[in-house]
Amino acid sequence: MTPARRALLLAPAMPLVPALLALAACGGDRGAADEQRGGSGAPIGFELAMAATGADDTAPAAPPAPVQPVTPADLWARIEAGNVRVIDVRTQAEVDSGIIPEAEHIPLDQFDPAKLDLSDGREVVLYCRSGRRSAIAAQQLAAAIGGPVQHLDGGMLAWEAQGLPVDKPEHLED
Repeated sequence: MTPARRALLLAPAMPLVPALLALAACGGDRGAADEQRGGSGAPIGFELAMAATGADDTAPAAPPAPVQPVTPADLWARIEAGNVRVIDVRTQAEVDSGIIPEAEHIPLDQFDPAKLDLSDGREVVLYCRSGRRSAIAAQQLAAAIGGPVQHLDGGMLAWEAQGLPVDKPEHLED
């Protein structure tokens, strides 16, 4: 039989190889095999089968997402508690129509994570009109600090839809 013909005959059985190895390792005398492996007790075939499936109980948990959304209600509660730093990355024209109370304004085109003073320990939450630009700024900040950063999910549109307070510039209040 030619090697090509043999490969064609064996191809349908290839997905079963890990299971067959596991079954083969479960039977027979494992005493000698255990001694060779230092007495671990786990059959070699099982280890191979688990490796083939990608299952690994010792794998570290996935790191948290670099950008995490915050709901308007959660942000408002944190603002009232005084334990958050809110940064608005919208343009000046957008800020002129209203800003979240206690927020500071740093337009996205001027946002430099390396220049942010984060020494007060407060968590930073970024926001913009819809959440797109604040997600970009959050990715930049997360890369700079090496950890996750939060942004307002849905931005100012979601904030206003919830009926939460908006500070208006003094020149518009007249």
